[in-house]
Amino acid sequence: MAFNVRELLARIIKCEAGGEGDVGMKAVACVIMNRVNVAYGEYLRECQGDLRKVIFQPGQFDCAMVEIAGITNDQNLWQTPPEQIHYDIADWALSGNRLWEIGEALWYFNPFNPVCPTTFPRNGAGSIINRIGEHCFYIPTAFYSQT
Repeated sequence: MAFNVRELLARIIKCEAGGEGDVGMKAVACVIMNRVNVAYGEYLRECQGDLRKVIFQPGQFDCAMVEIAGITNDQNLWQTPPEQIHYDIADWALSGNRLWEIGEALWYFNPFNPVCPTTFPRNGAGSIINRIGEHCFYIPTAFYSQT
């Protein structure tokens, strides 16, 4: 089933950050929208400002995969129907709103550790800017422009 952009964003917000509270869910929505709107680097080249391409770019969001490492992923955006709060946050993000706490962050992840690594992903394209809930958020380094 093909979801419209609002539905798709609401579903990935719930799946990726449903337990992170309003600010955590908004932060994740902002990262997704930052990738949609970035003016250079991999996400512009690969996704060309298309939210659907951002979400389904291979290897980016666990919730956009039905299988991870050969194992069925039961926590995916098809299995997690959104509630009103997720639609509200999707509408908020689609309207151009952003959180200053994460700036232009293009990545986030849960390190399952109280300390965030200073860089992410492994190639060093991102530098830590903040932690919100269980997620660490990363802004692009100069290296990102070469990706």
